[in-house]
Amino acid sequence: MPTSRSRQAARYRARRRRSQQRARAAAVLAVVGVLAAVVLALTAFDSGSPSRSAVPAIAPTTPIGTERPTPEVLATVGNLRLQLPVAESAVTAIGYHGGGDGALELDPVGRQGNEGLLLRLWHLIAGEPAADPVWYQLSGATGPGNTVLDVGAATGTDVFAPVDGTVVDVADDVLNGAVVGARIDIRPTQAPAVVVSLRNLRPDPALSVGSPVVAARSKIGSVADVAAVERQALAAYARDDGNNVSLSVFPAAGSLP
Repeated sequence: MPTSRSRQAARYRARRRRSQQRARAAAVLAVVGVLAAVVLALTAFDSGSPSRSAVPAIAPTTPIGTERPTPEVLATVGNLRLQLPVAESAVTAIGYHGGGDGALELDPVGRQGNEGLLLRLWHLIAGEPAADPVWYQLSGATGPGNTVLDVGAATGTDVFAPVDGTVVDVADDVLNGAVVGARIDIRPTQAPAVVVSLRNLRPDPALSVGSPVVAARSKIGSVADVAAVERQALAAYARDDGNNVSLSVFPAAGSLP
């Protein structure tokens, strides 16, 4: 039969268990509150729209897109580096998507601007520094992976070579049965086993097959108005209709896979 002392001890243990449970519940609620505050802060300050680094301010004294780009690497393929093909001040947004046409996978440089909240929270907790340029994963891809790089810029913006190399082809770029510009293929000096293909542009009249080009210095054309023929996925992140110069890398004919 329980004694008075044993009953008192049981009540003490019960009170202690309830106190410990309340303390654990309070700790859990505190952690949840901190995580909720961080998520709300991330949502408020980064809603998925282009950041300032993704859409730089355009100097009012400089005509849009007429200056040369600064040497800045946007993506890599093995030891090949693809540089910014338009002036930094003319960039409206940068996006990646799959092409499904045998192009090689691109490795983006910088950080994804529309990554999920959990990834953003993890980067914040891990203290990883923000990296430029900011790029976006585009929806509506025709194939898996990131094989196509779209660099947004207004129609008429000057386009420069993204690599050192030689022009090996200049052909009409046909979209929905209409010629919307040209496709320019460059065999890079750094990686002659591949071809860098640029689309959505009007070729420079001085450009021809065999022309040598220098990255960020040789003008090869200007941005065509592709958005007038087909809606561009980049429009979801750019502050215009999403016109862009599109870059892909393919194995050169006769090269080993």
